[in-house]
This record gives sequence, C-alpha cells and structure tokens, in this order.
Amino acid sequence: MRAETVQQQAAASRGRLPLGVYLLALSLFAMGSAEFLLAGVLPAIADDLQITLSSAGALISAFAIGVVIGGPPLAIMTLRWPRRTTLVATQVIFAVCVTIGLLTDSYAVLLATRFLCGLAYAGYWAVAAVTAIGLVTPDRNARASGVVVSGLSLAMIAGGPAGALLSYFTGWRGGFWIVVALTVAGAILTLLVLPSTSADKKPAVRRELRAMRQPQLWVVYAVTLLSTAAYMISFNYLAAFLTDVTGIPGVWVPAILTLFGVGAFVGLSIGGRIGDRRPYHALLIGAVGILVSSVLLAVLARHALAVVPLVLLLGIAGFVLNPAIYGRVFTIAAEAPTLAGATTVSAFQLGISLVPALAGAALNAGAGITSVTWIGAGLAVAAMLTIFLDRMISRHRSQKT
Repeated sequence: MRAETVQQQAAASRGRLPLGVYLLALSLFAMGSAEFLLAGVLPAIADDLQITLSSAGALISAFAIGVVIGGPPLAIMTLRWPRRTTLVATQVIFAVCVTIGLLTDSYAVLLATRFLCGLAYAGYWAVAAVTAIGLVTPDRNARASGVVVSGLSLAMIAGGPAGALLSYFTGWRGGFWIVVALTVAGAILTLLVLPSTSADKKPAVRRELRAMRQPQLWVVYAVTLLSTAAYMISFNYLAAFLTDVTGIPGVWVPAILTLFGVGAFVGLSIGGRIGDRRPYHALLIGAVGILVSSVLLAVLARHALAVVPLVLLLGIAGFVLNPAIYGRVFTIAAEAPTLAGATTVSAFQLGISLVPALAGAALNAGAGITSVTWIGAGLAVAAMLTIFLDRMISRHRSQKT
C-alpha cells in the first residue's frame, strides 16, 4: 500500500494520472478487442468450422454470459489475493483460453473457451477498476475509472476493426493471435509497472457482502443496465438503420460506426473530468443526451446529414455516464470495492445482452427498424428516473446526518 501512496503523490504533483492507470486501459483494450473482433469474422468462422452463422453467433453469447455471471464469484474467490496477482492470473487465463480456441477445429471446444474468456475478462475488468482507484486520490476516482474504461472504446474504435481487417488477409485466427500477444505483453508489463500489494490478512467476504445489501447500490446498477441498453440498442442495429432507412451506401457504414467509437472516447474523457465533482450532472447529461439523440435519430432517420452527427452525439452521451457510474458505486460501496466493481461489470454486460431480446420483440411484431431508437429513448427515460431516485436517497441520507 505504501508504494501505491508514493505513486499517488508523485502523479498528483505532476498533474497527471499514474502510469499504471494507462497500463490497465491498454490491457483492457487488448482483451476487449477479442469481443468486438468476433462480430467481424463470424462468416469466416462459420465457413471454416462448417457450422451455421447462427451457431457462430452463439460464440458472442457465450462470451457475454461468461462476463455476466463471472465477475461477482471471481471477485469473492480472489478477495484474499494481491490485486496484481489477480490481474496477471486473469490475463494469463484469458490468453491461454484464446490460444486453445485458435488451435482447435472443434466448435464445442471453441464455444467453451469463449465462455472461459468471458469469465477471465470479467475478473480482470472488475479488479482493474478497483486497482485504478487505488492508484489515485479519492477526488480522481471517476477520472481514473474513465481512463480504464476508455480501453474498451479504443477496442471498439480500433481493436475490433483492425483485427477484422488483419483476419481478412490472414484468416479469421490472425486478429486473435494479436490479441494473445498484446494480452501477454500486458501481463508482463503489469508485473513490472504496477506496485505490489499484499493480500488482506483478515477475510473480507462478509464485509463485502454486507456492503452489497445497500438498496441504493442496486439503484445505481439499474442506472447502469438501463443506460447501457439505451444506447447499445441503437448502436447494434445501426448498420441496418443506416442502409435500409437513411439510404447510406454500405461502404460508409464502418466509418460511421467508428464515429460512434470516437464519440465514446470523447464521452469518457468528459465524464471522467466532471464525474468526481458533479456525478449527478454527468449521469443526467448522459441520459438526456441518449434520449435526445435517440428521438432525433427516429424523427430524422431519412436525412443523412442529420443522422451522421447524431451517431457521434449518441456515442458521447452514452459514455459520459460510465465514469460517474463507477464513481457512485465506489462511493456507496466503499467497503466492498472489488465485489461492487465486479457487479458493475455484470450490469454493463447484462444491459448489452438484453438488447437483442428487446429489439427482437419489436421487429418480430412487425415494427420498422426505427423502433429500436424509440425503445432506446424509452430506456433513457427509465434511466433518468432511476438517477433521480438515487439522488433523492442521497439527499435524504444527508439530511438525516
């Protein structure tokens, strides 16, 4: 812990975050690229393994399920481990599982390794967020969390598309070998750069579980789930929206999707800087931004000059919330940072996982593709209501004290 304190003070004196925070973001970028890369190579996997496209799509679901259910149990299991040990262990497990999947021609083995990758990814993400706030002073928690999560936006912007492009020339496995190499490099750098921390001598499981019983914490998880689903439902169906409704040629779709990722990076930067001082401002700005963007996308769907900047705005609004969400979680559950952070990861992924069901219900009922943006607007309103509820609870508690 002394090494962490020294690094905090040194970084603060220079007005920047510690190097370890950026290393965590880089490692999350490497591992997150495996999630976004898969969507771009599904047809190639289906052809290579001689399976249907829907079966190949189950590989995405297997990873998501691993993330949703893996974070909290792994957080409990590793509470008594030094954080650096946990980070390196999850990176090694992730790299090994990806490697096994690349060396096999068995669909069943590949499906199992994707699930295990999701577990390891969830464990790393949860501990990385806690480690980041341990490297900075409390007034910079949201900013540090924002930088770490920015690794995911970079994976969306560059990692996934670049890996898919590489796989086009080398076969679908090519991009994943780069993911393995970067993950191993991240594990080595973690051992060299991050300060060592000793494990808690006293078991902390009961303390963490007790802190998780707070109703307000679950209100913040509801904000996480609803806001994530609100912007991801539009993003996931954006390609069909742009080509079928807006009439934009398919060749421009990847660039516009990348624009969403650029907006996500900008949103994380903004949210990280205001989330520590004004968390509710960041949360409401993000939710209102998602609402406005979603409604305007539906109303102006046929006007490309309006739709393109709205995609950027949606990315900004969606990711402005994320640093503030982590800030609220670590403020409410200060006694349970590891388990609370892991559950936050699960809430994010659960919000993403609900998108196909919500959109599928509307589309199967005969609604047009613009219905997904209206659903996103409705989810944004629900997120705003839960944000107000969180704020009311906080004000009530402050008045009592």
